[in-house]
Amino acid sequence: MEARSESAEVLTGPDGMPLGPGAYCPIPQATIHYFAPNQPPWLLRGIGQVPDQGLLWIDFERGRAQGWECWIEPILGVAIEPEHVEDAMADAHPSIFDGTPQYDILVFEGLGPGSAPLPIQTRCAAFFLFERVLVTVRTADSASFELAKQRLAAMRGRWPQTPLQLAHFVLDLMVDRYLAVRDRLDAEFTRLQDELLDPKHPMRDWRALLVGRREVRKLESLSEAQSEALDAWRRNSCFDWTPADEVRVRDLIEHVGRVRAHAGDLQRDLEAAVQLHFASLSHRTNEIMRIFTVVSVVFMPPMLLTGIWGMNFKFMPELEWRYGYPLALTAVFGVCIGMLVWFKRRRLF
Repeated sequence: MEARSESAEVLTGPDGMPLGPGAYCPIPQATIHYFAPNQPPWLLRGIGQVPDQGLLWIDFERGRAQGWECWIEPILGVAIEPEHVEDAMADAHPSIFDGTPQYDILVFEGLGPGSAPLPIQTRCAAFFLFERVLVTVRTADSASFELAKQRLAAMRGRWPQTPLQLAHFVLDLMVDRYLAVRDRLDAEFTRLQDELLDPKHPMRDWRALLVGRREVRKLESLSEAQSEALDAWRRNSCFDWTPADEVRVRDLIEHVGRVRAHAGDLQRDLEAAVQLHFASLSHRTNEIMRIFTVVSVVFMPPMLLTGIWGMNFKFMPELEWRYGYPLALTAVFGVCIGMLVWFKRRRLF
């Protein structure tokens, strides 16, 4: 599917004819997709200038994209702000929107390639939207981008025709991965809570829930930044959006809001689980102390009796009585049994 080359080649169509005149410029380490009107996309090995019709998607992998702006600026005839280049090349960057009168830039954090729900790993991607050109800079292991390319290759009709539609197509897949991870987070936290509250086999390390709580708070903060970036993009874009474009981005914001709301619910559930854990520990401690108290009270009268009979006075008539010892034992055990029956009826244990 991919066709990459470091040699300079002119942008050509399926018939081999150039798509536009002018000097050409090679783009090393980039994947170039060309979307002709009402035609499936095909891969290009080089580009001279933006074609008169259709849509270009130039995708850079961040680890091999040093100096990418030097290749793009002559082709587009647009100067890219240095701080925007730094934002695009940053391995970790919060979701933000910014722009100029010539282009929009959206930095968006997506999930990492792993399938494990915890810890939550993210990969940021930068979207530069020009007139009929979308430039993306992302990590090589961005699962959403690879999935987007697979779906575009298998698509039959209704291909994206504008940079906004194409950016929305990729962003929608990135957000869908957040929606899909909710079930895995629910299952993981349910397991941890069950282990924590199991009276027979309690979790030895309750800090796992606190770690999960930090991860959920991270997800909530991440979703909040995503929502703000998308809303800022919708309100401050330098391009004129159609009503359909507005609906698409509002739908993305709504999906991100669902992830944020779910993260808030999970955080409250985890807080409640930790509180229940300590309440359960306190209850078990109280139960143990109550049993110890009952045992201590039950044995106090026998200890008093044995203490009295253990005195070494010379004149203690019961010590020489034939039935003194059996009577003493009967008195001791009778008192113990009587107090146990009394405590039981009072439901003290």
